[in-house]
Amino acid sequence: MTIREKMKNGMLYIDVGEGLEADRRRCQELLYDYNHTRPSEEIKRKEILKELLGDIKEHIWIEPPFHAAYGSNIHIGDHFYANFNLVIVDDIDVYIGEHVMIAPNVTITPTGHPVDPTLRKPCTQFSIPVRIGNNVWIGSNAVILPGVTIGDNSVIGAGSVVTHDIPENVVAVGNPCRVLREINEHDKEFYYKDKCIK
Repeated sequence: MTIREKMKNGMLYIDVGEGLEADRRRCQELLYDYNHTRPSEEIKRKEILKELLGDIKEHIWIEPPFHAAYGSNIHIGDHFYANFNLVIVDDIDVYIGEHVMIAPNVTITPTGHPVDPTLRKPCTQFSIPVRIGNNVWIGSNAVILPGVTIGDNSVIGAGSVVTHDIPENVVAVGNPCRVLREINEHDKEFYYKDKCIK
């Protein structure tokens, strides 16, 4: 089985050979260009993202700096916004839906390493795709781990470490991230604590 087949099947692998190093270098070169654009170079930024990412729609905005492993395994829906310091370790696919907002310093990593030191010693790793639904908001400093799916409309609180799937229409917080409550009618009137839209 090839390294790339092992990656796609969630097996242990060492990410050396089969052109993987060249793919990562290409990503790093494009990210260097992206992260060194001037604020006024919006068209250039969009062109770089189209070349870098696997699949993107028209209305996406990623504040520099942005970091990724390959770029080509990132698939982003329309009306996407990510604030500063988004890190996506896309050794395997990361799917992000439409109308998703990501706060500063968020890490999305479908890749991990074995806990056992003997298995880990030769620098082995595994990758399991991450899926983020539509209308999701991920708070600052959140970390999304391998194999996680976040359901539509859900909110991930700041500083959360998401180790397992989160259903749709909930607020989830903590380390490990747990469902705090469902999104409800109260949220249509109060946008933050006792702050009312009226």
